Amino acid sequence: MATVQAVMGNLSASDRRILTAVNTGASTFSFIGSGFIVLCYLLFKELRKFSFKLVFFLALSDMLCSFFSIIGDPSKGFFCYAQGYTTHFFCVASFLWTTTIAFTLHRTVVRHKTDVEDLEPMFHLYVWGTSGVVTVIRSISNDHGHISHIGAWCWAQTGRTGKAVHFITFYAPLWGAILFNAVTYFQVIRMLKNATRMAAGMSERIFQFDSRPDVKDKACAFVGFCKKRRKVLNRWGYYPLILIGSWFFGTINRIHDFIEPGHKIFWLSLLDVGMAALMGLFNSIAYGLNSSVRRAIYERMDLLPERLRKWFPKSLRSRGQQQESELVSLKIQDQQ
Repeated sequence: MATVQAVMGNLSASDRRILTAVNTGASTFSFIGSGFIVLCYLLFKELRKFSFKLVFFLALSDMLCSFFSIIGDPSKGFFCYAQGYTTHFFCVASFLWTTTIAFTLHRTVVRHKTDVEDLEPMFHLYVWGTSGVVTVIRSISNDHGHISHIGAWCWAQTGRTGKAVHFITFYAPLWGAILFNAVTYFQVIRMLKNATRMAAGMSERIFQFDSRPDVKDKACAFVGFCKKRRKVLNRWGYYPLILIGSWFFGTINRIHDFIEPGHKIFWLSLLDVGMAALMGLFNSIAYGLNSSVRRAIYERMDLLPERLRKWFPKSLRSRGQQQESELVSLKIQDQQ
């Protein structure tokens, strides 16, 4: 990943081999997880909605970031440069796509706008354009004659200027995205909690003052809807934590390396490399494996022979019966 290019330093050869293995293994898991989401989007037509299209581009960025993190070869100049530039570009694109998802939720839920699909060209310009700009800035600041070929990674900037540029072009926008996502999801969750609380109060009054069976049935159904929404809210609350968990140790490691460049902490580098490389896997689970994906998978599983279906977990069946995706059902509808 983009963070592993500066973690080796003066570590021993055995420590470097361990970090290389951890990066390769974790990146492979992320590649498989994000690749699975990309494959689902391409195979299942019912998933090709705008809400999941954003998840598709997030997974695609994660998949390519993980792929180039695995294949970099310091012994070959072309592959070395390819790894350095592409991992930086696609890792930045990955966390920027999470901001577009957060923005879409906020615009739909809090501001009650329905024009989010019209903003797709702006999203692409924002994500790919910003990723390209910060990658070019970092490449210009790079001293290509003194690139460190360390372990399994390239493009490690050892000077203070290079490290500062790395921090500005990667970690500054990263934590800006984390802050934006946290504030946005806080507002979305607060809005929906208030709406759910009001709806629950209305349902209680209906039970008390209206004894008509059809009215009570509607109230019960709406209470069930509120409970499902509460589960979705709990899931949304974890989204900002993915980026924090993936890059917290990397940020601390960069700061420590800038202050004490000659002293590497192996356990911190290990957490740095491992958690950053797992970002694609975390995103694919949190953003990608929603009810729509599970339902689409189960519908295809139903076509398999019974002897094959019994090997799949039963939870996939029960959860696959939900009728709305977490990202599609985020619109607040007036309840009569």
